[in-house]
Amino acid sequence: AGETASAVKAGVRLVAFNDAGVGVDRAGIARLPVLDGLGIPGIAVAAASARIGDGRSTYGTGRISHVNALARELGIAPGATIRDILRPAAG
Repeated sequence: AGETASAVKAGVRLVAFNDAGVGVDRAGIARLPVLDGLGIPGIAVAAASARIGDGRSTYGTGRISHVNALARELGIAPGATIRDILRPAAG
């Protein structure tokens, strides 16, 4: 949900979660703007691309469906995979 107090319970540099099909009133992605307010980039992967609640599936096959403003500023965009954005740049 969109509650600030329960948004993140640990110090993190990025939050990734499943959009669960987005749902009524965009409930599946309601946490994204909350994360912006906490200074944390946030991304959601499409429910059709990864199993809900399964971090390995999110990392392995998750395709980004929604991003918050901070993630967008980092160049993260819908359509990418988690692996793509976490892979070090070649060079």
